[in-house]
Amino acid sequence: MPLTLPASKSQHNRIRSVTIEGFRSLRHIQKLELPQLTLLIGANGAGKSTLIRFFEMLSWMLKAKSLQEFVVRYGGGDDQFFMGARRTPRIRAELELETGSGLNEYRFELAHLSANDAVMVMNEAYRFSDRKRPSKANWTEIGEVGKESSLPNQTSKTALTIFNLLRQCQTYQFHDTSPHAAIHLRWDVTDSLRLRSDGGNLAAVLLGIQGTEPMRYQLIVRQIQRVLPAFKDFVLEPQSGKVLLRWVGLHSDKVFGSHLTSDGSLRLFCLLTLLNLPVDRLPDVMFFDEPELGLHPHAITLVAEMFKRVAGSKQVFIATQSPYMVDCFELSNIIVADNHGGETTLRNLPADAYQQWLDDDYLLSDIWLKSPAGSL
Repeated sequence: MPLTLPASKSQHNRIRSVTIEGFRSLRHIQKLELPQLTLLIGANGAGKSTLIRFFEMLSWMLKAKSLQEFVVRYGGGDDQFFMGARRTPRIRAELELETGSGLNEYRFELAHLSANDAVMVMNEAYRFSDRKRPSKANWTEIGEVGKESSLPNQTSKTALTIFNLLRQCQTYQFHDTSPHAAIHLRWDVTDSLRLRSDGGNLAAVLLGIQGTEPMRYQLIVRQIQRVLPAFKDFVLEPQSGKVLLRWVGLHSDKVFGSHLTSDGSLRLFCLLTLLNLPVDRLPDVMFFDEPELGLHPHAITLVAEMFKRVAGSKQVFIATQSPYMVDCFELSNIIVADNHGGETTLRNLPADAYQQWLDDDYLLSDIWLKSPAGSL
């Protein structure tokens, strides 16, 4: 019997397509269709992570009006423009967001401010087109120009719908397991509702689940045991309002701290905990950058099945280099990244072009690995 909990039913609010011009290596991406569950594949340096970074920028831009902080953190204003702002003076983007009642659209431009290497937001607009009506609605233009988006200041239902979906775009990357990583620190037990993007509050989240949802907690433990048979249970003992990530094995009473735990095991703990959270504790749009890093192939298969379950209610994007991960999904889930002369292209895979290969018992990874430079 599969070790899963039933996913709760929720409204599928999702990003249907995106147009991006001039962001980093994305010179011209025209109305790219985005599946509910998307697997981004391509050679090293092809630009898979650039699409994820674009949505991360949107989240910073809307969630806390921190666009300039994002720009500083990721190299400065000039680095955000294709081949630099001298060659590409504007970044333009347009998104289609699908909800139960129709299509919400949002567009904006970014210009470079050379004086302090910042960016300026301009030409923002939004509209909602009811699915019951054949024609598109008119755009509502936002007149303000500034260093931060003005969309959060709008009060219309359409603007609020777009704002609430895009600000929830969350990128999860559990790569940092170095000695000073957040996951090794004692964490405030009250920070237990949502898992942070780096997994730093994992112990607090697990402690909260253990106390309020013991069946869900036991499910996480059993799933870990499927991959790590020597694992018995976590040891979560709050002290002065903080908790440290520790666990115990089946074959001794020794308690292992996170510093004595392999990188792959720590990432597995984070992934399985996150993917087992109730859907109301997950963002609507989730991005994962190479989640297979350090995982055994059996663990990759388990995590892939969890991604599929979560995608029943949340939109999921996975950038991967793993053939094992690719083989867990369908042709319709794949978006391929290629890079020629510094320009990234992103494309869906047409079924008629590759179905014959799959009918001849080729795996998706077989086709991928046989292609030049790991692209399809």
